Amino acid sequence: MKEDRPLKHIVIFASGAGTNAEKIITHFRDSRMAKVSLIVCNNPEAGVIAVASRHGIPVDLIDRNRLIDPSGLANTLLRIPADLIVLAGFLWKVPDHLVRLFQGKILNIHPALLPKYGGIGMFGSRVHEAVVRAGEKLTGITVHLVNEQYDEGPSLLQRTVAVDPDDSPKSLALKVQKLEHEWYPRVIEQFLKNNP
Repeated sequence: MKEDRPLKHIVIFASGAGTNAEKIITHFRDSRMAKVSLIVCNNPEAGVIAVASRHGIPVDLIDRNRLIDPSGLANTLLRIPADLIVLAGFLWKVPDHLVRLFQGKILNIHPALLPKYGGIGMFGSRVHEAVVRAGEKLTGITVHLVNEQYDEGPSLLQRTVAVDPDDSPKSLALKVQKLEHEWYPRVIEQFLKNNP
């Protein structure tokens, strides 16, 4: 008889409302493969804190010093131990020491088709404003591995959605968010299956 493997620990880094975090938490709620064990947040006003509370998941509220200190947050993540770090609207750059420590184990979702509309300062509504301003016909999501540069890690998945002539940045954000909610949990699950 095959033994059950211990659950893998997912740690979500988030700064905002937590809609992607909630989709990931609920996706893995009854999983026999993985669970969300911790939310790391840098914003004491973030909605993701209430999301974590509703689901009984601890929150580690960090400041920039704790993030960049090699013996700070890293020690917490190693103690869990974190099998996968998932960025879900986390607005600070992950420091190089964490990227190296969790090489190939940090995923991010970007609300555009990278390499377009990525890099420093390109997040949230800024991305959708740039897409509309440029007259793009398509936009979408990119799920990628995180490396030491903003939005430059290897892509794992892209999905597209049409940009209609009457789309505003706000209406486009809703279309893209729908793709995020549908695909991000599935990509995470597939990634964990492929990287036991």
